[in-house]
Amino acid sequence: MSNFHYKNSNLFGEDIKLSDVATEFGTPSYVYSKNALNTQWELFEKSFANMPHRICYAVKANSNISILKFFAEKGAGFDIVSSGELERVLKAGGDPKKIVFSGVGKKTHEIEHAIDVSIGCFNVESIPELHRLQSIAARKNLIAPIAFRINPNIDPKTHPYIATGLNSNKFGIEYSQIIPLCEKLNEFSHVKLIGFACHIGSQLTELSPFIEAMDRMLSLTQQIQSLGIPLQHLNLGGGLGVTYHDENPPSIQEYVAAIKNKFNHNSFEIFIEPGRVMVAVAGILLTRVEYLKHTTHKNFAIIDAGMNDLMRPSLYDAWHDIVPLTVNNEEKKLYDVVGPVCESGDFFGKERLLAINEGDLLAILNVGAYGFSMSSHYNSRPRPPEIMIDGNKAYIIRKRESVEDLFKNEL
Repeated sequence: MSNFHYKNSNLFGEDIKLSDVATEFGTPSYVYSKNALNTQWELFEKSFANMPHRICYAVKANSNISILKFFAEKGAGFDIVSSGELERVLKAGGDPKKIVFSGVGKKTHEIEHAIDVSIGCFNVESIPELHRLQSIAARKNLIAPIAFRINPNIDPKTHPYIATGLNSNKFGIEYSQIIPLCEKLNEFSHVKLIGFACHIGSQLTELSPFIEAMDRMLSLTQQIQSLGIPLQHLNLGGGLGVTYHDENPPSIQEYVAAIKNKFNHNSFEIFIEPGRVMVAVAGILLTRVEYLKHTTHKNFAIIDAGMNDLMRPSLYDAWHDIVPLTVNNEEKKLYDVVGPVCESGDFFGKERLLAINEGDLLAILNVGAYGFSMSSHYNSRPRPPEIMIDGNKAYIIRKRESVEDLFKNEL
């Protein structure tokens, strides 16, 4: 909580008292720390010093244009999974030649547009996709740069919904198919293999799955180079976890040191695709207690944020710390912190020990990743604004939606 910290019993974001932010912009509101974004970026850059690398921010974690612009100005690449994300990166001033297009279901028009703007690389996730890329590039008389995304069949030891590197997952090409596929590359005249990619999952809290994946990729690159196929890059994906509750993930420095230990003497560039670890700790969700409901079985703190604003607890049973903006010395009680949405799954934390009253302001922590980006209009609820804090300044980077915004495109 270094960028979000208490001073004189009040929670601050950098140099601003967050209750003042709530007063100015209302609740619920997403609030981000620019300094936290910069800290994470600098940790990666300094750790990779003297090693050819590219940090491709995973846009799906948080796709706000201002945040993308921040990373673009740092010289970042971007990992995208849709044409919408491509347009966001371009709007933010991102370099198309530093874009990697991942995802198992790329549509024809998405591939065409990505080729037209000269993105850096397609991460090919299936043989049918390779054929589609070949056909589109041939029709345009262009060469599409590609990397084969490998499914290494490695258990990432994370939530099953965010595991991506097992044979039971939809992602990537089976490891055993890669060499035979590379031996047939001369059949694909309008694609150029420039690298390999691997991403085994998200919110990884141990180094061992990363290291196992790197060993498999190292073995593969050695086999490929023996075939005389030159590689420009090796993409090791993302997935490094953060501390939401009691997890103890590797630090950025430890993660990069493990990469350097494996690949420091190779000629190709190392790509990584961090998302969560770049933005999670940079964001909080401000919310207000509407009602305190006491029953013979439970105490409920009903807040003005809902599962449509933050899905992670409902979707993954994910833990987020919940803290008051102003600390008081009253007796603490156990509360289920819940929202107003008509679902029993609309909760943010169960049996949380809090000293609160109706009208109090709370902060739900570490929501910068997969918070707003997974939000919805469920129950016809307008989405909250996004606010950036930079030192002693706070400014809107996305306006609060109105009810009229919900149906302006309906006929």
